[in-house]
Amino acid sequence: MIQLDTDLLLFINSNNTPFFDHLFFILTKWIVWLPFFVSIVALMYKRFGAIKTIYLVVCIIVVILLADQISSSLIKPLVARLRPTHNDKLQNILHLVNGYRGGKYGFVSSHAANGFGVALFVSLVMRRKTITIILFTYALISSYTRMYLGVHYPTDILGGAVIGLTIAGLLFILLKKIKKQVLIPQNCKISTLEFIVVIMFFVTIGFVATFHNSIYDLLVC
Repeated sequence: MIQLDTDLLLFINSNNTPFFDHLFFILTKWIVWLPFFVSIVALMYKRFGAIKTIYLVVCIIVVILLADQISSSLIKPLVARLRPTHNDKLQNILHLVNGYRGGKYGFVSSHAANGFGVALFVSLVMRRKTITIILFTYALISSYTRMYLGVHYPTDILGGAVIGLTIAGLLFILLKKIKKQVLIPQNCKISTLEFIVVIMFFVTIGFVATFHNSIYDLLVC
């Protein structure tokens, strides 16, 4: 299992090009996805109104905080599994982008925990197939960047995804039990904004792909 985990990581990491180095180094940063996240909140506002959206955004923040802290502050130091980039046997094999190695420990991936946690919670709230597909695609891309950059094994990603999905699922169940009215939409006509969310997702990737050299230089300076 450990060998398979390493082999899969090396396969992903070895299939690199200067273009993908820039692309995935940028897409692993949450800040470049900000317009996409804003469009999601706008869609929630249209569907639920201002007060309910505030409740839901607070819940999303809770999902992120719990997923991040459980992953980074609890599980990583407890398991103490070195990242591939800090593994002596792999340090000279891995392709590094701008010398990026990440922190010392990698299990589980907080990127995966956050991404899959948010994807599940918002999907359960919105109940829209298109939004579900887009959000989980985002989570997969975010997770893939971590393996491409060599800072996480596939099982780090899998473990993080399980943590995020579990937290999001439990929080949604809790919200449904104690404040079910927050989940009742006030407007079902959201197709236009739903389309905008999809557009923002692809615009983000397209923008980064087009201006990857300039954005990369900006991030590494």
